[in-house]
Amino acid sequence: MGNEKTLNGRVLVSGDQNGDEFDTQLLYFTCSSLSRDDERIYLISDRDGHPNVWMHDMFRGTDRKLTDNKKGILKSYVYFDGTENQGLGKASVSLDYVNERIYYIQDDRICRTDKEGNIKELNRVPDGRMTAFTHVSLDGKRLCVPMTDGRILDFDPDTEGYGLDKRPKYNIDQRVQDEKLNSYLCVYDTETGELIFEKMVPLCWITHVQFNPQDPDVIMFNHEWPAFDCGIRRVNIYDRKKDLLYHVRLEGENKGGNSRGYARKREDWVCHEMWTDDGRTIIYHGGYDHGPAMVGRCDIDFTRTDEDGLPERKFWEIALPDEYNAYGHFLMDHHGNLTCDGYYRMPGEKIIERENSTDNGPDPHRKDGAYITKVEPDWDGGKLNWVPLCKHDSDWLGQDAHPHPIYSHSGDRIFFNSRMFKKVKVYSVSARTPQ
Repeated sequence: MGNEKTLNGRVLVSGDQNGDEFDTQLLYFTCSSLSRDDERIYLISDRDGHPNVWMHDMFRGTDRKLTDNKKGILKSYVYFDGTENQGLGKASVSLDYVNERIYYIQDDRICRTDKEGNIKELNRVPDGRMTAFTHVSLDGKRLCVPMTDGRILDFDPDTEGYGLDKRPKYNIDQRVQDEKLNSYLCVYDTETGELIFEKMVPLCWITHVQFNPQDPDVIMFNHEWPAFDCGIRRVNIYDRKKDLLYHVRLEGENKGGNSRGYARKREDWVCHEMWTDDGRTIIYHGGYDHGPAMVGRCDIDFTRTDEDGLPERKFWEIALPDEYNAYGHFLMDHHGNLTCDGYYRMPGEKIIERENSTDNGPDPHRKDGAYITKVEPDWDGGKLNWVPLCKHDSDWLGQDAHPHPIYSHSGDRIFFNSRMFKKVKVYSVSARTPQ
């Protein structure tokens, strides 16, 4: 699986340790990067001068390029300084890990490829729209491509952008509200490329979409970087059968978990939502308004409705220790265990000061997390058991250097990105813990 690193059991999955000058990263956390049998890993790498999707066979040590991009990076969410309507949409790549098909946007084309590199154009992105992270349904039959009116990122990154990623200086969500911009949930047939349906979501900037794993007619979507009411507006659901849009998280007291007395408020910061395998629960994390970081769980009963006619929901939220103030992401395996690339602090450790001004988002936490941890939640007991596995030591400078750890399907390993040196690489570490 590559050359072994001696520190904390890290194993280098991509590239070598001889100073290679290319970046390699996992696909985005809303999908897996691994084949169902955990033998192949799908990566985005610029080893041939342009970002492309590659398949790495971890047992045979072989690599295969699956896309044919020669035009750099497409402009989209996160990749603000990309080229409009040209290049690979690094934020568009998603994997159907059962059938091992990759979906992505090349220029204005919505494409599919497989582990052999057979490329098929499915459809085209309509003129005047900006795309973001796509998602394929668990049954492999539908692809959701979120789009927003192109005006949302109508700016010159060189003169009107700032930071490493050259994000716009203006408040994006405020432009959405002021100019009445819309987003669109565009769902395509993965065989024919036919547009199955398009749902307009007004006054919204959608960048993350995830089909319910048990019902592809239910789509969870976000509202990115809300200018107000992030604690409520961030996580949303569209139920196609009922043509119903609604927020997932509600204001109210937390009766489950251990929120240390903090109620759910619209002023909270919430992000990185994901489904559990049964399609009945959403996991998210964030921070309470003027309070600590937290991780939350929402159980949704789609068979029962509340007084507003919406599915009944029950919440558990666990507040983290005050010193756990390092930004991170929580991801889940198929058994309910979490992994995290931030928040955790080793007792008594000296915090490394990092310059993160090039990647400041709306979150309230520092980008100086250094550990990959396994996190075992006891939701009813309101406790998290943190098991540090290794240091990732990424510099966090830019989206690609965010570790975004994911479990193998068997749950025995965790894969993550890191820019420890000059380039982003992919590493893995054992997730097995002593019994």
